[in-house]
Amino acid sequence: MLGFFRAMKFGAAILAGALIMVAASTESRAQTGTVRIQIVKAGFIVGVGGGSGTLTYNGKSYRLSIGGVSLGTIGVATVNLQGTARNLRTAADIAGTYGAASASLAIVGGAKVAQLKNEKGVVLELHGVQLGLEASLSLSGMTIALQP
Repeated sequence: MLGFFRAMKFGAAILAGALIMVAASTESRAQTGTVRIQIVKAGFIVGVGGGSGTLTYNGKSYRLSIGGVSLGTIGVATVNLQGTARNLRTAADIAGTYGAASASLAIVGGAKVAQLKNEKGVVLELHGVQLGLEASLSLSGMTIALQP
């Protein structure tokens, strides 16, 4: 009987170790990078924006291009954002279309905060400052591409 309990303890220890290794490998696959983005937006009812940025991931920097369209925008503004990109498995995962619903008003300068998600599950958590005049109640889409 004593041998049975020892075997059970040994089996439980092996199972616990295996579960820890699986959990650790799953977490290590998805990583976080830092992002800096500058976007210039202009529009009357339909707004158009574009810009550039940088992703820093695993010690390397990747250039980004940003494009987007929004409805309900009036004005001209420049937005400088920085933050994190979560759930990256490779740098290429940042490329894609991000969506968010927002309402904002910025006159000369104003704080911006955004949380956006793409189809690959990458989540951008961004904050920064907007300069210019823009009033919007918009459903926006933003596309990010990696530059060669």
